[in-house]
Formats: sequence, structure tokens, C-alpha cells
Amino acid sequence: SLAVLQALEDGLKKADADPSVKAVMICGENGKFSAGADIRGFSSPNRHGVALSPIVSLIESSEKPVVAAIEGVALGGGLEVALGCHYRVAHVKARMGLPEVTIGLLPGAEGTQRLPRLIGVPAALDMITTGKHIPATEALKLGLVDEIVEENTIEAAIRLANKV
Repeated sequence: SLAVLQALEDGLKKADADPSVKAVMICGENGKFSAGADIRGFSSPNRHGVALSPIVSLIESSEKPVVAAIEGVALGGGLEVALGCHYRVAHVKARMGLPEVTIGLLPGAEGTQRLPRLIGVPAALDMITTGKHIPATEALKLGLVDEIVEENTIEAAIRLANKV
């Protein structure tokens, strides 16, 4: 939603400006990282404000380490947010993908550029063109996530942020 995008932008800018902040951790709520955008809003005449692509670029360009704590799902724009992060920690039961292609939409926040850089062209093309969701264990093998955990993902992401 636009409120989430605005909160991400505001939070990151505030963290970047605060010298006492050493790292940033991005997580979802209620055991889900993000299922991406609500496609019903794409055609809304009242769609104003921030867009996802500049937010992901803002995350990526942060001088402070940004760690994604992925629980549940990171799909579509949610995966693109995670791709903008410098590090990704996923719960073992998490799933990731770009399912918007199954309804004829291309990932719009530069996921088609970031994913191949991270996991290589063949694996990225498979994910981008099929829309399949991959489990965290496969994401780790591909290099999409840096770590998978069975315990509290947020605490693991904070530990990784403190380490880096």
C-alpha cells in the first residue's frame, strides 16, 4: 500500500540521517514479509505518492547495512524490496517469487535486474518467466538469501546486522 511505501521511505531516510543507527532491519508483520502490491490499486485514479522502484533503490543505496527478515512470503514487490536489501535472512518455511508474471505483469521495481545479478541469469529467468515460488532452502542454494533459520527470523536478522 502507499502507506507502507511511505513508511519504508520515511524510516530509511530517518535511519540514514541518524548517526546512532548502525544498521537497518526490514521485516513484515504477522509472520509475513510481503505478498507485494494489491493489483486492484494499479488502475486506481487516486494512485499518487511514492512508487516502489525508488524505495528499493533507496534501500540499496543506503550507506548502512540493510537486512531483510523474510517470514512467510516475499512475493512480487515484496521480493523486490528484499532484493534491494544488502542481506537477507529467511525463515526455513518462507517462500519467494515473482508471481505477477502469471497474470501478464512484469516485475516493476527492477527485480528483473537485481535477481539475475544475485543468482545468475538461468535461475533468475526461470523465476521471472514462470512465476514459481521457491522455498527458503532453494533460495539459500541459489544465493538469494544469506541465511535460513528455524527460530525467530527477526532476532537472526538483528544478529546478522550487528555482525556486519
